Amino acid sequence: MKLKGEKEESSDYKEGSKGKITLLLALVALISAFGSSFQYGYNVSVINSPAPYMQDFYNQTYFNRHGVPMDSGFQMLLWSLTVSMFPLGGLFGSLMVWPLVNNCGRKGTLLINNLFSIAAAILMGTSELAKTFEVIILARIIVGIYAGLASNVVPMFLGEMSPKNLRGAIGIVPQLFITLGILVAQILGLNSILGNAKGWPVLLGLTGIPSLIQLLVLPFLPESPRYLLIQKGNEEQARQALQKLRGWNDVDDEMEEMRQEDRSEKEEGHFSVLSLCTFRGLRWQLISIVVMMMGQQLSGVNAVFYYADRIFQSAGVEKNNVQYVTVSIGAINVVMTLLAVFIVESLGRRILLLAGFGLCCVSCAVLTLALNLQTTVSWMSYLSIVCVIVYIIGHAIGASPIPFVMITEMFLQSSRPAAFMVGGSVHWLCNFTVGLVFLYMEAGLGPYSFLIFCAICLATILYVFLVVPETKNKTFMEINRIMAKRNKVEIQEDKEKLEVFRTVPGGQAENKVISSSVL
Repeated sequence: MKLKGEKEESSDYKEGSKGKITLLLALVALISAFGSSFQYGYNVSVINSPAPYMQDFYNQTYFNRHGVPMDSGFQMLLWSLTVSMFPLGGLFGSLMVWPLVNNCGRKGTLLINNLFSIAAAILMGTSELAKTFEVIILARIIVGIYAGLASNVVPMFLGEMSPKNLRGAIGIVPQLFITLGILVAQILGLNSILGNAKGWPVLLGLTGIPSLIQLLVLPFLPESPRYLLIQKGNEEQARQALQKLRGWNDVDDEMEEMRQEDRSEKEEGHFSVLSLCTFRGLRWQLISIVVMMMGQQLSGVNAVFYYADRIFQSAGVEKNNVQYVTVSIGAINVVMTLLAVFIVESLGRRILLLAGFGLCCVSCAVLTLALNLQTTVSWMSYLSIVCVIVYIIGHAIGASPIPFVMITEMFLQSSRPAAFMVGGSVHWLCNFTVGLVFLYMEAGLGPYSFLIFCAICLATILYVFLVVPETKNKTFMEINRIMAKRNKVEIQEDKEKLEVFRTVPGGQAENKVISSSVL
């Protein structure tokens, strides 16, 4: 049944909208993901390997200043701050998304963001020479702000530039570079390379190099055509950018689809976070991204990595070789995320979300059993290793990459920045909370803490199965119409109004037309 104002799409439009990867589109994806997302991953794991040497530096610096060794409790506090300031900075960065992308554009925000990364790299790289550990903690906040902005703006930027049949694949590229960043940090952090007493300042300072490359190259690449047309009202620049990205001159169909989106939301203007949270027409989209982001971060990925070292040691891996096993897990993470890039357009988003969280759920349940029985049953330690690998695979194909793709797809241009701000804030707040709470959970519950993660994964699966639609190969307007039915609103593009359906006594449906600007 057709909604009012919905135009019949011709087969020519459907065929014409099938884009291909052009050299320029690939370059935009690689430069923005390498210059931004890569560093998010890099800074997640860069301090893990050199932690003992950095703590020695903290202690030695304190001793040189005060003539007495640092108290162990104070040292633990300083190190906890060093670790936790990164996700806290990420939360601050997420809160900056809405004002920056609306005022400076997607590309402009990425360029400004590089300044945070370069400043943090200089501070961390020179901290030993300056004999100050305080700047490392400060730099971790700054690089956290950088990662908070990057983790939201890059998926938004690439999602708006991609043709609908490649939007999922290109939307996973940022997550692929996050996993690459983690892997590179693990490799460079090996004791034989930079994870030692002399190399750690260089290891921390290297984070500025990708930003420098992006700062030099990105200005020559196009801005998001949707931002140029819908938010800046510059049709000619939008057309030129779209022609360059698609590799052909006939972009009338995509331009018309963008104009249609522009008309449908003209009255609302830019959504703030408050208006997004109170707007009935986007209620289920907002609930969905909050649930998916909470599921992503509260599903136990940090706990699995925390337990990985002792799981491998209990299986007979020598302590000195555990770092190489950690690198191999990082490599599996990269390979499976790369696989997700190639299968997301054929299998769809829902399948990958359900399969990913499903694998994580089963892994957490079996891992609880295996960890409890490994002292009495010898082969249980090997089962634990299998559970860790299966969990990493599940998270890499669904739980990690797909939620950010879904934020891009479930919201239109006017509400997308506010949606990313909400989703990103939930992402970083949950990340920060897990970092704070997990050690207490582990101390109190031990391996049984994985049952909590198992329950969270199961709850996320049920929600995705019941509520989240498939968005594969659909335009933003088509997805918006699907969600409008769930929100009990009907989009009338010709009158720029929303028709709200409600049931009156007696079971009769009453239509009430309300201007979308006052909803």
